[in-house]
Amino acid sequence: MLTNAPLDMDFVRAQFPGLDNGWVFFDNAGGSQILKGAVERINAFLYERNVQIGGSYEVSQKAAEALHAAREAGRLLVNAERAEEIVFGHSTTVLTQNLANAMRSQLAPGDEIVVTVADHESNIGPWERLREFGIVVKVWPLDLDSLKLRLADLEPLMSERTRLVCVHHVSNVLGEVNPVREIADFVHARGARICVDAVAYAPHRAVDVRAFDADYYIFSLYKTYGPHVAMMYGRYDHLLELDSLYHYFYGKDRVPGKLEAGNPCYELAYSITGIVEYLQELGRRSGAGKDASPRQCVEAAFAAITAQENTLVDRLLGWAKGRDDVHVVGAAQNDGGATRIPTISFTVDGWTPGDLSLAIDPEHIAIRHGDFHSRRLVEYLGLAEAGGVLRVSMVHYNTLEEVDRLTAALDRAIDGGGKAASRPAGGA
Repeated sequence: MLTNAPLDMDFVRAQFPGLDNGWVFFDNAGGSQILKGAVERINAFLYERNVQIGGSYEVSQKAAEALHAAREAGRLLVNAERAEEIVFGHSTTVLTQNLANAMRSQLAPGDEIVVTVADHESNIGPWERLREFGIVVKVWPLDLDSLKLRLADLEPLMSERTRLVCVHHVSNVLGEVNPVREIADFVHARGARICVDAVAYAPHRAVDVRAFDADYYIFSLYKTYGPHVAMMYGRYDHLLELDSLYHYFYGKDRVPGKLEAGNPCYELAYSITGIVEYLQELGRRSGAGKDASPRQCVEAAFAAITAQENTLVDRLLGWAKGRDDVHVVGAAQNDGGATRIPTISFTVDGWTPGDLSLAIDPEHIAIRHGDFHSRRLVEYLGLAEAGGVLRVSMVHYNTLEEVDRLTAALDRAIDGGGKAASRPAGGA
């Protein structure tokens, strides 16, 4: 039984040793702090099982068990049907590139793929590169009045040749949750498949690929409390159809190994078991009953995470609303606490994002400016020439006190009027 208890913030922050260095981290969409439990899993693998899988000897068998445990943890995290539906890779960008390459034999000249103008480049560029093979790539525009993707704008792009629609669950600039299940139903009804970039969603909400009816669902663990590694869910029958990216003797039925050329990084993959263990404990501390299943504990954790993050969103948006010179890029409200994740972008009159970001650095508060590799979106919004936006990206380990520390620093900088030299933007 779920009792909706609030997060135990002392427990939460104790699991992230990087929070103890005096900095406030509001650049979590670029990369979150890593869990102590994830680091412990990495170390345990390297010290106890650091051999190649596939051997008959005991340590090799234990290494294989660790990799399977990683896939099983990934399965639990996204509610997939089977562990073999979890594919590991270096990053979301790499996994999407691999998916595009492995899909090549399924596509014929004249087949169509739809991408959105609002996606991170990782879910645009790999598909754009298929143009050289005669694939037609269409762009689903963002409605400039609402800053939403509308199915009415997707409808005329779909045809009997549409094979795939690629969309983000949440924009890493706009921060608003897209109705992925509604989009998936629309796409599937027209005979196509859907590939979802979930990088900006997975750290904040419970992922349920079966409820979303996703065909492919990809995100980075280094933005979800782990190390620099990523995972992709793919429906098992779809993965079977994909070309092998590995040696010639890795046949099409070798799932998921055929998509992990050279094998995944075992120790980094194994770290996901620490992430899922943390979420289960967080769920138990947040109201999951004693008879709750592991998945129910994960869902309880994210319910508490959502509640905590909504308080952060409301505090920062309240500050922005109180200043006439601050302009939120994206929804300036969080309707019912369900439409926004705590990634908030804005511009400030009289300041370039780079200048203001630089002015905040001495406060030991980490924020970021630029386009965050969503360059097409920033250009589409007409913000590129001004240097993009300033972005504050929070997660559940952040506190209201840290938000207040940030807004006080911003007030001092903006009202003081002093500007530092601009610097180049970067990061995702």
